[in-house]
Amino acid sequence: MRRFYAQADLIEIDSVPLIMWGKLVGHDMTRANRCTYLDFREDFWSRAADEGWRVFHVGGAPEYNEVSKQAILGRHPKVKLEVRSGYFDVRGPENEALLKDIADYRPDVLLVGMGMPRQELWILNNMDRLPGCAILPVGAAFDYEAGVMYAPPRWAGQFGIEWLVRFVHEPRRLFSRYFIEPWTLIPCALDDVFGRRRIPVNQYESRPRHNP
Repeated sequence: MRRFYAQADLIEIDSVPLIMWGKLVGHDMTRANRCTYLDFREDFWSRAADEGWRVFHVGGAPEYNEVSKQAILGRHPKVKLEVRSGYFDVRGPENEALLKDIADYRPDVLLVGMGMPRQELWILNNMDRLPGCAILPVGAAFDYEAGVMYAPPRWAGQFGIEWLVRFVHEPRRLFSRYFIEPWTLIPCALDDVFGRRRIPVNQYESRPRHNP
């Protein structure tokens, strides 16, 4: 993940609690640094339509790909969008076929929504074979579009309780993520607080790629 972030042109945060944590360990951060797909999606798709961007999305279950695509086109009919399922063998012939499809489509923007860290690892492992375009890991973005995952109201994110709203709607799936997994981070968190592991933001290398 550190290698992945070292190659990024822009690193944004989708969590108000993490912004609070960043401030605690000494970074100059505000809520303006928070950015999620649900916050920027309408602006993004409007601009994609106006600019004529070719957008390719990899992710989601195959039965929902067309549903999510039509949901977006229903709001922004001029968008140029191609979608592929995120359920494939990342080391086999399916990956080769996907890379060829992406190359043939020549996207301006590649959205990769396969969940963390699978999407980041896929981008990192295939970076040299991907076309010159903007690449954004977007997690469950298209599950929201297809309506198969609950989309919290935008005010919940502003108050830092989006995670809680999501948990109320999906307690079985999210209980471990929110109430068990964080405990494993305590040693790293203590190291952050005492300044042993923190890497200043300006030490990340800037490696410009291509803009849409």
